[in-house]
Amino acid sequence: MKNNNYTFNISSLFDGKVPLFLAPMAGVADRSARALCKRYGADFVTTEMVSAKAVHFGDKKTAKLAALDAGERPAAIQIFGSEPEIMAQAALSLYERFRPEAIDVNMGCPVPKVVKNGDGSALMRDPAKAGAIVRALVDALPCPVTVKIRAGWDDSSVNAPEFAKVLEANGAAAVCVHGRTRARMYAPPVDLGVIADTVKAVKIPVVGNGGIYTPDDARVMLERTGCAGVAVARGANGRPWIFAQIRAALDGRPWSPPSDGERIEAALEHLNMLIADKGEETGVKEARKHLAWYIHGMRGAASARVRINAAAGPEAVRAILYELAAAQ
Repeated sequence: MKNNNYTFNISSLFDGKVPLFLAPMAGVADRSARALCKRYGADFVTTEMVSAKAVHFGDKKTAKLAALDAGERPAAIQIFGSEPEIMAQAALSLYERFRPEAIDVNMGCPVPKVVKNGDGSALMRDPAKAGAIVRALVDALPCPVTVKIRAGWDDSSVNAPEFAKVLEANGAAAVCVHGRTRARMYAPPVDLGVIADTVKAVKIPVVGNGGIYTPDDARVMLERTGCAGVAVARGANGRPWIFAQIRAALDGRPWSPPSDGERIEAALEHLNMLIADKGEETGVKEARKHLAWYIHGMRGAASARVRINAAAGPEAVRAILYELAAAQ
């Protein structure tokens, strides 16, 4: 049953400045990454996608993906699935446990193991079911329901504007459009035209996503689409400060990039946060990809990356990073 005392209004994010979002990324945007991006200026973050069916059947490991810390908020928990009742039950369970500011529905994931079950971007081919899912969640939850979609399934079925209308009619509070079809996966280019058409098609806020690596990318996205906000995904990997960089550019303020030493300090902090959250073994293992992103382009980075991947524990990894910092 809805709690009518719930006060968060997602439209407040779009009052005044253009909000910058950290897009959900499976295996990447965990609590440590989200907290760092929030600290560097992300206005709103979203968890890794959580299987509604796994939550429904009591999988504890899956539910942990939805855990939120105070430093991340405001934040959304993202769920995926294709059965309205199960998704609504799972979403309510996650809301009651973690109290997110919103529940986001993944209708954009292109990964085959997700799509083959009718989840993620497979829902772009079934607007009626997508609408039923959103309606079930809106009726069950006291918080806003948002949706992440793609331009369409393939180039012959680009339907984001019409699809977004269905979501809006069923109560979605906002929609994020990744300007690539499922068939294109992550290959360029990003179709800014379909994002612009979606903005014109609905009254709810539309967030533009895809190919945001620089302030110029964000500016072009805003100017050419009229979107209400910008979501950064891979552009934030190893570069959580991209949000501060984009904000400064949008505000017309100067911004100085971090030095190599500051980049390594951030990498070390990320490593320590992962270890604190997941333990030494898992933390070091999961840190490897992040550390490679942080040090990319530095002198000696390739050799350091190989050594980090072979390092047995956190002290060895830290020593490699200290050596790399001294070599710059």
